[in-house]
Amino acid sequence: MGRLFVVSLEGKIYSCRHCRTHLALCEDIVSKSFHCRHGKAYLFSKVVNITLGEKEERMMMTGLHTVADIFCVGCGSIVGWTYETAHEKNQKYKEGKSVLERYKVSGPDGSNYWHSHGAHIGGSDADDA
Repeated sequence: MGRLFVVSLEGKIYSCRHCRTHLALCEDIVSKSFHCRHGKAYLFSKVVNITLGEKEERMMMTGLHTVADIFCVGCGSIVGWTYETAHEKNQKYKEGKSVLERYKVSGPDGSNYWHSHGAHIGGSDADDA
């Protein structure tokens, strides 16, 4: 399989909930107003230590997007998705950015987010972006 090189981040870090591999810095958050089927999700301008899944078209709350799931390189867990293409003009700001699902990552203080039963169940996307 080859050698695995993992980037270590410094500062306020979001990491994989399962294996603690560093994924993103707090300072790279673009928006905290995204939602997924497990609850909250954050849009980041930069994420590390991930692999990309297959690109696919998904209808989300804000329209059609070409996205790819992202996986932790440490344990292979799905941790969110990345926006390849936004088909709506007002959604172009998402292109090249990634969403980490709070349910699947630990916060900078080591906290985990647990979804509530009242969490949104529909398509994953920002509600007010």
